[in-house]
Amino acid sequence: MDIEITGELVEWRGPAPYHFVRFPDDAAEAVAAASSLLTYGWGCIPARATCGGISWTTSLFPKDGGYLLPVKDAARKPLGAEVGDVLTVRLSLGRDA
Repeated sequence: MDIEITGELVEWRGPAPYHFVRFPDDAAEAVAAASSLLTYGWGCIPARATCGGISWTTSLFPKDGGYLLPVKDAARKPLGAEVGDVLTVRLSLGRDA
């Protein structure tokens, strides 16, 4: 499944990675509808993300009925992205991502 999301970069004071983009509701609903085909367990969904020419592999985290996209420092720093910035990210989701 391929999808594009736009959302604000937020910080979470838990274990790394510390930065996430929260999925917009409509995108979260589309992913949730296909989640049984995409997940490898625990509700996490493998993903390949691309933003500003930078790509990284990660897994979406289910949170409060939606999803969070981790933005690794290895991607965030070259992008110059800071908390509060709005990012547009293209995603390829699923076990083969």
